Amino acid sequence: MVAESAQTLERGLRLLRLLSDGRNGRTPTELSAELSLSRPVVYRLLTTLLNEGFVRRDAEGRVHLGFGVLVLAQAVQPLLRAAALPTLRRLAERVGATAHLTVAEGDDGLAVAVVEPSWTDMHVAYREGSRHPLAKGAAGQAILALRAGRAEYLATEGQLQEGARGVAAPVTGLPWLEASVGVVTFGPLEESTGARVVEAAAELADALG
Repeated sequence: MVAESAQTLERGLRLLRLLSDGRNGRTPTELSAELSLSRPVVYRLLTTLLNEGFVRRDAEGRVHLGFGVLVLAQAVQPLLRAAALPTLRRLAERVGATAHLTVAEGDDGLAVAVVEPSWTDMHVAYREGSRHPLAKGAAGQAILALRAGRAEYLATEGQLQEGARGVAAPVTGLPWLEASVGVVTFGPLEESTGARVVEAAAELADALG
């Protein structure tokens, strides 16, 4: 019974992860094919998830994430922020630039934690809760690189704010999290910045793993 329960839980989590990819929902038949599960198994999973509010079905019968997931997301964000702050603080002080953790919400990136350096004369004020398309800025592009299976850092200039430079690297090895760690500044960045951002992303992945 323990093994069977664990398998059911794993299948349910796979189904939720599949629905979180930003597409316009899926039919039960599509879910069955993509998860390599029989339709009766998928229907049993959907019945439980529907009852708990984690998925919903539209008028055309397509399945989407439900609003119950938002409750979990709201609980997770403060935990992510608390876990990320020590790493971001060290990164901001070492690089002399504003450091941030950005997570994916569909096609947008959301800044859930931001730390400004304490010793610089001027730095970028980057507000927690800031949202921007993933295709714009180093933080979002690093998340898109993660989706494509790449782990290198990305650098951009002037995409989100004129004159601002950003460097970000994806947080890898955590299937449940699409996120990046990055820095942003108006001034020049040392050549070592990319490596330091990659190091910080790996440090955070270890802390969350």
